[in-house]
Amino acid sequence: MKLHFLGAAHEVTGSCTLLTTRHHRILVDCGMEQGADMYENPDLPLLPGDIDAVLLTHAHIDHSGRIPMLVARGFTGPIYTTAATAALCRIMLMDSAHIQEFEAEWRNRKAKRNGGDPYVPLYTAEDVSRTLTQLNPCDYDTEYRLFDDVTVRFTDAGHLLGSASISVTVTEDGQSETVLFSGDLGNVTRPLIRDPQTPPAADYVVIESTYGDRLHGERPDYVAQLTRILQETFDRGGNVVIPAFAVGRTQELLYLLRQIKKEGLVHGHGDFPVWVDSPLAVEATNIYSAGLTDYYDEETLALLVAGENPIRLPNLNLSVTSDDSRAINFDKTPKVILSASGMCEAGRIRHHLKHNLWRPESTVLFVGYQSEGTIGRKLIDGAPTVKLFGEEIQVHAHIENLNGISGHADRDRMLAWLRDLPAKPRRVFVNHGGDTVCDTFAATIAGTLGLDTVAPYNNAIYDLATGVCLQEGFTTRMARAAKRTQAGSVSAVFQRLLDAGRRLMAVIEKNRGGTNKDLARFASQVQSLADKWDR
Repeated sequence: MKLHFLGAAHEVTGSCTLLTTRHHRILVDCGMEQGADMYENPDLPLLPGDIDAVLLTHAHIDHSGRIPMLVARGFTGPIYTTAATAALCRIMLMDSAHIQEFEAEWRNRKAKRNGGDPYVPLYTAEDVSRTLTQLNPCDYDTEYRLFDDVTVRFTDAGHLLGSASISVTVTEDGQSETVLFSGDLGNVTRPLIRDPQTPPAADYVVIESTYGDRLHGERPDYVAQLTRILQETFDRGGNVVIPAFAVGRTQELLYLLRQIKKEGLVHGHGDFPVWVDSPLAVEATNIYSAGLTDYYDEETLALLVAGENPIRLPNLNLSVTSDDSRAINFDKTPKVILSASGMCEAGRIRHHLKHNLWRPESTVLFVGYQSEGTIGRKLIDGAPTVKLFGEEIQVHAHIENLNGISGHADRDRMLAWLRDLPAKPRRVFVNHGGDTVCDTFAATIAGTLGLDTVAPYNNAIYDLATGVCLQEGFTTRMARAAKRTQAGSVSAVFQRLLDAGRRLMAVIEKNRGGTNKDLARFASQVQSLADKWDR
């Protein structure tokens, strides 16, 4: 077996790893990059049509966001994930496609005016529709046979509704070996979802390291923190603007706000309004309310048994249309505005920041990880101004963090997860962390647990049988840490055509030995296609 690291190696986003066995090629996650791009990402080392299966740890776009691109370029195989992740992907991937199509339309209008090159989306809504037909929903703690020699098992990772660590067991020459992909490991005692499960035995482990160099500290009182921020901001007459991921974090915040309202903890502001301003977040909230009880923690299940919806609260307003969104900023009533994206890089949150960052009475409250290079990170780091819609906006609002509500396990939680393995793995691979964090956490694992640990770079290849690194990967940082473009010029369409041509050649080779009659008909069809386009 070989592991080929294709993304999120010495970087936090864009997760993608290829597991190659003697007979099969299995891709684990295929995500988009978000924020700064520190190291070059390699192209897929094979045609999408040659991938036998995709395993998806969870629905966040930095893990799932490029899967429809694979489908657009010829991948027709199964995609295995949990039932909750499949449900969330139906809205998240379609939302991603619509954003890309809108951006392409906007860019192409500009290109017509200035003579620029055409711009195409990475994939379309039609590509997503085809992708959804390839999803195979799976349960936790159940063994699924992908092929005669490969089985998989999903274990609750506690990061997002449906998130999973994935064990892949490969049997070759009568010998079985297991590779465990942690996915994103969750924090503990969070609203709604369960804590990460104890990991199963594995010979090799690929573990994330988002918070591999820091601790969250003792579990804070989320309700008390949020109550203080609401009270102080409303007393000043401002809004509490919360950039929150539409799926997961928004629903957790609704859970806390419901409790605050139920207990009457904010004084003097009546039934303050709460706006969820994201069509995607609205759809995700409906999915969270759809009775996926297998994924909830005991406290949430108790509320449901008592007939109480854990994420519905009085004066909750759901904004779907653009007109709804614009109207929020013309209403002077102090309010909570939950809007995506969580790192402030796109979406309606940018409009709310434009209207509130310059106001000293308002608060911008961050409730999740902010990647290097994002607007969210700049605000947390104390930037005096940020650029929005081509305009420099002064930062006078209060900038706050809701401590401890991170969706990721911290260093000690990840070490505990590794320590809970039934037996020591032969090797641990550290990915999905900042440039220096990956190395720091790898050294911590080796020093604390005595495990053979490495932190590979993008394009590194390891032969698991021999333990040899066959290819080191891209160890030189890019000269300019710019945000990677997720779509591109017309050349992306030509790449799609090249992939289709290579797939056709592979299909031709598979038909070697067919009957003369079938081969003649196939040849005629190819010749007709070539005649049509040979101009």
